[in-house]
Amino acid sequence: MNSAELVPYPLVRTNQSAIVVCVLLSAITGSGMWLLIPLLAGLSGFLVGVNPILFGARLFLRRPPSTYAGEDRGQMRFNQSIAVTLLSAGFVSYLAHWYLFAYLATALVAIAAVVAMSGFCVGCFIRYQWGQYRYRRNRDLLKD
Repeated sequence: MNSAELVPYPLVRTNQSAIVVCVLLSAITGSGMWLLIPLLAGLSGFLVGVNPILFGARLFLRRPPSTYAGEDRGQMRFNQSIAVTLLSAGFVSYLAHWYLFAYLATALVAIAAVVAMSGFCVGCFIRYQWGQYRYRRNRDLLKD
């Protein structure tokens, strides 16, 4: 895989850490405003192509980005779409004072980020299973 198609792992870990910290701050303070940091960064990545958290973290890399092992951009985009969806649901829930749903939605994101930092990518597993499902469905449709 071309190194231009990879996001260096230190940047991925920084993004995951920012999500976890912001979710914890939201839970501790009871304010969903902390969720705006990773939420707007993720949306910016989708809409403009630049995630400010990744951009800022890139300044602290000690080596050229291409020298780091990395995560596939497509996979990161998929994972980020799940995170943005759940962070949006959590933020709206905080605004609506639906705290139970806010805590559940944001906890899912934080748990997935912590598990990913530990070595198991939940989003990767979901994307793989989705691909398997689509393959089997198409294969079965062609048989008939």
